[in-house]
Amino acid sequence: MAVAHTPSRATDSLAAVLVTVGVVLLALLTLYLVGFDQGAVSRSGMYLHELMHDGRHLLGVPCH
Repeated sequence: MAVAHTPSRATDSLAAVLVTVGVVLLALLTLYLVGFDQGAVSRSGMYLHELMHDGRHLLGVPCH
């Protein structure tokens, strides 16, 4: 007879912390790219540059 293994609270807590840290890092990266990058990283084409530019206007970040 197999016994079902249930994750411990510590494992659940660690997973929640890792997900939270991942979301925060992704949010900070997005904020940097849209708000402060000014096209330094987004040189892969005019479409991406315009997307970042419109994102700055949407967030109310001055860009020009």
